[in-house]
Order: sequence, then structure tokens, then C-alpha cells
Amino acid sequence: MLANPRPSFLRLPNRPVKPRNSGLTHVLDKGCTLMTTRQVVAQVADYIDIWKFGWGTSYLDPAVHTKVVELRAAGIRACTGGTLLELAWSQGAAEEMFQFASAMGFDCVEVSDGAVEIPSQDKRALISRAREYGFEVMAEVGSKDPEKRASPEAWLEEIEGDVTAGANWIVAEGRESGTVGLYEGSGEIRLSLFDDLENSAYAGKIIYEAPQRAQQTFLLRHLGPGANLGNILIDEVLGLETLRLGLRADTLGLMTQFE
Repeated sequence: MLANPRPSFLRLPNRPVKPRNSGLTHVLDKGCTLMTTRQVVAQVADYIDIWKFGWGTSYLDPAVHTKVVELRAAGIRACTGGTLLELAWSQGAAEEMFQFASAMGFDCVEVSDGAVEIPSQDKRALISRAREYGFEVMAEVGSKDPEKRASPEAWLEEIEGDVTAGANWIVAEGRESGTVGLYEGSGEIRLSLFDDLENSAYAGKIIYEAPQRAQQTFLLRHLGPGANLGNILIDEVLGLETLRLGLRADTLGLMTQFE
């Protein structure tokens, strides 16, 4: 997709070409215009794997279908935001939401219970139903409420149930702020939770929401350039790629250790 070939005079970690199964970059579209989408795709499509229409923006965006079609043409999977499905479920309209996402051409849907309390059996039923529609499912784990700090054991139990129900990927909650779910209010990672997640049988399926540069750096230092990172702002995609490849002071020289 890039107009000019990348230089080759540096020794950098290998990055698999798309479609990738590791090293995913999952971006957050907070409501950008069609023009901005096209500009981003023209410059950095090779570095983006999943494009999430945050919250319920896809419900309001008049260009949603055009954006989804153009993202797919660039090899980027379009995903609905979890809040949209949570609200639809709470109003008895989950089926209509899946029909909408299918009609708009979405490749993925996020199934979450971070804002609306959805019983586990109902969340898993939503995952199964989404798979029946042919969607790739991103199942989010963790609450958006900073007062609700589930234990690592509870996270692992929920992950196991979601994967069994058919989830393709597990999204570790961090929100746009990076101050809930996987993180303390200060933005620091919950180390015991991270350790348990990364040592679990589902480690390769986890996409870590990491909107803050310090969080991205921590995860890349521990997991290498193959870390799956989510909720990346669309104007920070190129900056994240420099972190992945050791082209930034935070990870300079470190990434070659993961070759």
C-alpha cells in the first residue's frame, strides 16, 4: 500500500506481512471523517490490522459503509465498538445490531460487558450468534468502571468461557484513557494480572488496549514486536511502529533481541 519502498540499511526485527496473526495494531476511530480515513489508509495501511469504530460511532457515521469497504480493500478489518452491542442487547435489539453490521460490511464485532452488566451466559450467546453471522469476534474482558477490579482468576475464567463460545480474540480492557481494567488509575499496568494473562493458554489471543506510550513501551519490552496492541489513536500508528521496530529511544536496540 505504501507509495515508496522502505529503506533497508538498518537491521530491524522481522514483521510479518498482513494478514498477521501476531503483532496486531488495533486502532480506535473516534469519529474521523471519510477524508481523514482515506489519508490514514494511504499512508499507514500496512501497519494497521483492525479498525474499531469506537463506541456507537458507526450508528451515526453517514460514511460508515464507504469507510468499511475502503478499509477492507486496504486489508484492514473493520470492527464495531462494544458499547453499541451492549446497548442493543439491553434494548432487546442485538439481532438488529448484527444485521446492521452485516449490511455495512463489517468483518468483526466486539462483544463486551464493560458498560452494561450482561450475564456471562448472555455474553457467550452473543459471541456464538456473532460467529453464526460470520463475524470475527473480539471479546472484551474487564470493566470500564474503575471501582470494579476483577481478580486475575475471574479474568481467566471469563476468557476461557468466551473462547469456548467462539471468540477469536480477547481484548484486555484499558479504555481510551488507559486507566481501568488492565491498568491502575495512574496508568500503570496491574502486574499480577498481566503475568497471569501472559502465562495463560490464551496468551496468543490477547489484544492489550494500550493507548498510552508508556503502556505500549512496557508491553513491547516484555512481549517483543509481536505484541497485539489495541485502542491506538489513528494519528499515532506510525509512532507505534517505530516502537515495535526499535526506531525510538524507548525501545532502541531492544527489539532485535526478539528476532
